[in-house]
This record gives sequence, structure tokens and C-alpha cells, in this order.
Amino acid sequence: MAGSARRGPYFCGIDAAMDVVTGKWKSLILWELRQHGARRFAELRRSLPGVSEKMLVQHLREMEEDGLVHREVYRQVPPKVEYSLTEHGVSLDKALEALGEWGVARMRRIGAERVAAD
Repeated sequence: MAGSARRGPYFCGIDAAMDVVTGKWKSLILWELRQHGARRFAELRRSLPGVSEKMLVQHLREMEEDGLVHREVYRQVPPKVEYSLTEHGVSLDKALEALGEWGVARMRRIGAERVAAD
């Protein structure tokens, strides 16, 4: 985390929290890792339709710097890398649960379709 540029100053706690989850894919990465546990890069990419490889790499690096995601490299042939949530990442995902419930209620209210999850 020493290289992280996101260190404030902040106006409030919401400001600090949004600094970490800003970006369309970060909350979805959190959800995916919480639902399925450790995932390889290709598994994450397949489970997030529409995310580019570049954006997924960027978000995973930022989330690792922020202490939300752990990257485990297995020294084997072929190389294997898995991503999982840290305790800090799990606590952030739990904090977002109420927002997710609000979103589900909104989807029902406006008649929005839900993307099928793998």
C-alpha cells in the first residue's frame, strides 16, 4: 500500500470510501470475489461481461494497493495467479450490502432487467 496515491485529505468518510470504490468495476469485483472466493484473472474477466483486460488489470492493481484484494502467485508451470478478498475487502463489501439492497429495490421499481450471472 505504500505506493497508493489515494491518501486524502478527505471531506468526510463517504469521500474516503468513494475514493476506494470509484470505478464501475470495483464494486462488481468485490461482489464476485465475495460470492465465489479466490478467482483467477480469466475467471474474473468471464464473470464480468464488458470489462476490458486493461480496466480489470488497473482496478485489481488499485484494489491490491488499497488492501482490498490479495494477489497470490503460484510458482508453477504454467504460472497461476489467484485474487481473493482481504479482511478489509470483505468489510467494504459488507458495507456496500445496504446499497445493493437499495439498488435491487430500484430495479424492481423501474422494471430494469437483471444481467444473468454465471
